Amino acid sequence: MDVKAIRREFPILGEEINGHPLVYLDSSATSQKPKKVIDAVDTYYKTANSNVHRGVHTLGSRATDQYEGAREKVRAFLNANSTAEIIFTRGTTTSINTIAYSYARANLQEGDEVVINPMEHHSNLIPWQQAAKACGATLKYIPLQDDGTISLEDVRTTVTSNTKIVAVTHVSNVLGTVNPVKEMAKIAHDHGAVVVVDGAQGAPHMKVDVNDLDCDFYAFSGHKMCAPTGIGVLYGKKEHLETMEPVEFGGEMIDFVDLYDSTWKELPWKFEGGTPIIAGAVGLGAAIDFLNDVGMNNILEHEQKLADYAMEKLRTIDDITIYGPEKRAALVTFNLDDVHPHDLATVLDADGIAVRAGHHCAQPLMKWLNVTATARASFYLYNTEEDVDRLADGLLKTKEFFGDVF
Repeated sequence: MDVKAIRREFPILGEEINGHPLVYLDSSATSQKPKKVIDAVDTYYKTANSNVHRGVHTLGSRATDQYEGAREKVRAFLNANSTAEIIFTRGTTTSINTIAYSYARANLQEGDEVVINPMEHHSNLIPWQQAAKACGATLKYIPLQDDGTISLEDVRTTVTSNTKIVAVTHVSNVLGTVNPVKEMAKIAHDHGAVVVVDGAQGAPHMKVDVNDLDCDFYAFSGHKMCAPTGIGVLYGKKEHLETMEPVEFGGEMIDFVDLYDSTWKELPWKFEGGTPIIAGAVGLGAAIDFLNDVGMNNILEHEQKLADYAMEKLRTIDDITIYGPEKRAALVTFNLDDVHPHDLATVLDADGIAVRAGHHCAQPLMKWLNVTATARASFYLYNTEEDVDRLADGLLKTKEFFGDVF
């Protein structure tokens, strides 16, 4: 994997920030975009811009072919059985909310259980809170181990015959924990429950096979995997999607409309009301081509080496606390003693180093960690060991700066 060549594909990585070469360590929030994706969106608008499915003119056909072609690329990327199982949405949040409104509220009743865990992003927590409240169901939490992992024994203890939904993140956006989704799905299915996977931090970084995982739903966002913002995917097993009602009504998703009743299009279009995110889907298709050309296994191997190097490097710094398990995805979340994460991120930014600071949309996990906020450096296929070295040097500079202040 030629990381130098890959970096040349990302125009923004040539930027200077405050007079310093950019070190971008915030890909868990959003990834940067390669020229292939930027050009694909640009070309779409220049040569094919039109609404899809409706028109018989040439531009309409071009747009429809590109939009549905992107759906097929997503299907192959996930190894789904059919494009009918691939719904385009605005992102992971919209995808999970669609499940919580359409599937959960139709299938949950008083006494039922929804099982999640404290490491979840708010987008895979609040929808279940609201669904449980609306239906009289109970929200149950799988406890975390001291290192921020999930024990399968705890899953077996928490999931019962009353459990109807198990929702879990594939990869924690704070701890870097890679959860045992396949094994959890088996336990859930043995109790008659369905499994919802938040794949926002999984799909960009590793090969995802929804048939192998045997999850019922898988949700992810394009903008975290080199695609434009505003486009995401909801994968669902066809048997579930066929019984679910749409959550948005209007154009595109209808079959027949009368004055007092209407019928819906077949899958996947019944869930895509209104003009869809056409350019975003085209960009997502181009991003998938780009990632496939690099190779998802190559990306995972590269990121694991970076994560190991970062852990080794940061541990040499005094007064630093690193959160999460030893074996982790490509991110490191940490705090420096007596330095607020926002102050830390500000000092790093002065040297052109971009990290994330805050609660990372995971306030229950912050409470579990007994902190209000953390700093996070997250890596992707375009990052290098030199980026990690710059981060470590920046942290030492931050310690020195605040040591002089106080």
